[in-house]
Amino acid sequence: MSVIRPTTVEVETSLRLVAPDATALPVRASLRYDPADPYAVHVLFHAESAGGEAVSWSFARELLVTGLDEPAGIGDVRVWPWATPRGDFVALALSSPDGNALFEVPRSVLVRFLRRTYVVVARGREAEHLDVDTAVNRLLAGR
Repeated sequence: MSVIRPTTVEVETSLRLVAPDATALPVRASLRYDPADPYAVHVLFHAESAGGEAVSWSFARELLVTGLDEPAGIGDVRVWPWATPRGDFVALALSSPDGNALFEVPRSVLVRFLRRTYVVVARGREAEHLDVDTAVNRLLAGR
């Protein structure tokens, strides 16, 4: 009998990069959840310029869940609810040595994405999907 592996969840969306002067620029992005990495979500920011490379950020799925309703995170990734005249959003603040960025994400997009991830790996059941041996082997192999 073969084992059926859960599928990856991926959602293409448009975020808004909030500039220091409060103007916002659209940014194409993908939200990704891989059951092989059950505690994490990944956001891939697509480069619009020719030859530009996409930038990927990974952080805890639970951080997004908490950030839907209250401020969450410290350090490099912070998430909080953000109501605007245009509707309900979630603020996603990313910090690195290269700079900081603040994104506005439609709350409804995150809610649908997270619901789909819970179909693949239920909340609180992540440890059942974690393959520690494979993770250790990847670390030792330098991948």
